Amino acid sequence: MPRSRAGGRHELGQNFLIHTPTVSRIVGLVDATCGPILEIGAGDGALTRPLARLGRPLTAVEIDEHRAARLARRLPAVRVENADALRHRLDGPVVVGNIPFHVTTPILRRLLERPRWRTAVLLTQWEVARKRAGVGGSTMMTAQAAPWFRFRLESRVPATAFAPMPSVDAGLLVIERRPTPLVPPGQRREYERFVRAVFTGRGSGFPQIVARARGMTQGRARTALQAAGIRHRSLPRDLSPQQWARLWTEVGPMAVRER
Repeated sequence: MPRSRAGGRHELGQNFLIHTPTVSRIVGLVDATCGPILEIGAGDGALTRPLARLGRPLTAVEIDEHRAARLARRLPAVRVENADALRHRLDGPVVVGNIPFHVTTPILRRLLERPRWRTAVLLTQWEVARKRAGVGGSTMMTAQAAPWFRFRLESRVPATAFAPMPSVDAGLLVIERRPTPLVPPGQRREYERFVRAVFTGRGSGFPQIVARARGMTQGRARTALQAAGIRHRSLPRDLSPQQWARLWTEVGPMAVRER
């Protein structure tokens, strides 16, 4: 196939899914949802073809113009868009895709900023999937998004499931938008800054870190941590989404205004 104007296979991070059980697993997860489907990184259509058989509106996004044109010819009922997922509007109710490993985090960040989708079923690099699902502790990015989204690790997918075979395994990650956010949407940016300040802050303990992050006394921070059910010796990665949300209730804009 001719080289894409966007680059070759290495530049595009193209590792095509060839493992039939994984394809079936992904399609089954999508089948449990409802509404139009948006596929990111359609490639040669390993997922596009079985997704099209679900009988729902399907848009397939592919950065390689040659593969996009070929897919459009083979699947005329599918809307195929030759586009970069890092620039696409990503507004389908259900988002699915085999995400190129080298752009997994930028695509996830962009997806979590988009307001309309409800469920995302993503095949990502294993370490990214594991961290986003909070296995072994939450990351800053997951803690920042957790009031609005649920992250679930479905399975580990071996590198042999792809051609060409990558150097690391993949993970099947499901993200669902919470029907009722744990933090008011209007406070999202300030909440994210607070989480960043806690994860990157310095101090001799959690109360001191929280106190510095919100400009309050350590005594007030200890009271807030106790109200949120958080031990003073906890680490930011140990907190559940509910604990983060409760802590924010205790130290966030309204709480600070009321002091």
